[in-house]
Amino acid sequence: MPAYIIGHITVRDAAKWDEYRAKVGATIATWGGELVFRGKKLKVLSGIHTHTDTVVARFPDKDALLGWHDSPEYQALIPIRDAGADVTLVSYEA
Repeated sequence: MPAYIIGHITVRDAAKWDEYRAKVGATIATWGGELVFRGKKLKVLSGIHTHTDTVVARFPDKDALLGWHDSPEYQALIPIRDAGADVTLVSYEA
C-alpha cells in the first residue's frame, strides 16, 4: 500500500532551503520514492494554514517511507532543512 509524506513549509533562508532541495531528491529516490507535487499556497479556503509551500512525496509502502526518514542520508540533511525553513512533516498511508 503506498505511503505519502506531506511537508508544509515556510522558507526562512532561501540559500539553505535551496541547498536542502538540491540534495533531498536523491535520498527519496533511494527508497523508491518520488516527488508528486511541490507548490506555493494560493489561498486558504477553510481553516488556518500558516505555511506558504507544500511538498508531497509517494513511497511504495510505509516501511520505505520510514526507512527514508530514518536513514543516515536524510538525517544528515535535517540540520540544513531546519536552518532554511520551518517544516511540518506528516506521513499517510493510502
